[in-house]
Amino acid sequence: METVAWDSGSWTTAPVSSSIAESTLIVEAAEGSDAWLRTAYGFVHDDEHALLAPLAVGESMEVGFRGEFTGEFDQAGLFVRADAETWVKAGVEFADGHLGLGAVVTNGASDWSVGRADEWAGHELVLRVSRWKDALIIRARANDDTEWRLVRLAPFPGDVEVTAGPFLAAPTRPGLVVTFTSWTRGPADLEIH
Repeated sequence: METVAWDSGSWTTAPVSSSIAESTLIVEAAEGSDAWLRTAYGFVHDDEHALLAPLAVGESMEVGFRGEFTGEFDQAGLFVRADAETWVKAGVEFADGHLGLGAVVTNGASDWSVGRADEWAGHELVLRVSRWKDALIIRARANDDTEWRLVRLAPFPGDVEVTAGPFLAAPTRPGLVVTFTSWTRGPADLEIH
């Protein structure tokens, strides 16, 4: 895996603050930031803080991070974007008193798949996405655990330019700070299982 420099990406929406300290990126989210497109709630949020760099078919990208997720819908992980209506966010989100691991896949409208991951609270986490010609394979693990969990196999276009990288959002509160510990790129996983 090859390191992606923090200064090689561009923010979708600038965060309240970001700084580099000892090779980590420390970011504070704005209150009210989120990414969602219409489904069930009727609203559109396109003001997440995602630091994005190109991701080609046949490549993977990994993001490591840690944070205190205590506010309703506090979230962080990895964002993949083709355009305003075609994107994926994958990672952890605190909702209904639990830490969830999941993904929102958006193609004209958003969906949400999530499962509880309370045992990962307080751990450094790693999200990995592999881009195939017609799909994304999303995996996650706690950094002190070598076993990857399959989060999602999702359809995604292979014939468009795509960017990806670390993201965070804080829909309901100020003060969410996430420390991103790594950002790397390499070859895509060759198998789903």
